[in-house]
Amino acid sequence: MKLKTYLSTVETAASLARKVGVSSGFVSQWCSGFRPVPIARCVAIERATGGAVTRRDLKPDDWQDIWPELARREETEGA
Repeated sequence: MKLKTYLSTVETAASLARKVGVSSGFVSQWCSGFRPVPIARCVAIERATGGAVTRRDLKPDDWQDIWPELARREETEGA
């Protein structure tokens, strides 16, 4: 799920910001595309959203290069 969709349906930017340790302004900038989500925050977002927003969702073009273990796991599981 896209981060913007998650925040419009499940919880607020302020709530997610508290969970991942950033300002709500940063979360808003990530949602608007003004700033990309930093790689260092992707796992925290995935955990804070209970997997609703995944690292793949946050970095759709290069997730397999950043987290090759996820690509290997998908190959193994046949996803």
